[in-house]
Amino acid sequence: MSPVFNRPVLASDDAVAGKPPEPDDSSGFLWQHVRLISDSLCHWRGEGLNSAGLDDVAFARAVYEAPFALLSHGTGADPLFNYANRAAQQRFAMGWSQIIGLPSRYSAEPLARAERDALLQRVSAHGYIDDYSGIRIAAGGQRFRIEQALVWNLLDRHGRDCGQAAMFSHWRDLD
Repeated sequence: MSPVFNRPVLASDDAVAGKPPEPDDSSGFLWQHVRLISDSLCHWRGEGLNSAGLDDVAFARAVYEAPFALLSHGTGADPLFNYANRAAQQRFAMGWSQIIGLPSRYSAEPLARAERDALLQRVSAHGYIDDYSGIRIAAGGQRFRIEQALVWNLLDRHGRDCGQAAMFSHWRDLD
């Protein structure tokens, strides 16, 4: 068991069924998923992430390398992370293969999970929030507070729920 996330460590995290490949040139930087994230944000706020008008792959590369943290999870009963840009991976001290497939609830300490659940319910009810602050925990146990996070529901082109995304650029270490 991992001491921080209290979850079984898989022999190979890449063995998680349906796990997307790491964003790079060969995967087109997962441009379709990044487009879903951006289009969903545009649905809720009237503005997506691609204000520069880049082509899909260049846009997805820019988001992956952006200075803000961006994560998303799916819709399961215990939603799993399915995207984390490089800044999010660094902030949570995990590489792609460690964070993708991880239940997103493990990004919060056990005592903060009720607060996190309330946040996700609030987002589900309103579509998005842009004022979230909360304590998160990195893989090595480093605690940090995210501030002014934007969290929104992901919708496919038919308006069906696809999960949620979170973006933040303000954080401070607590330990």
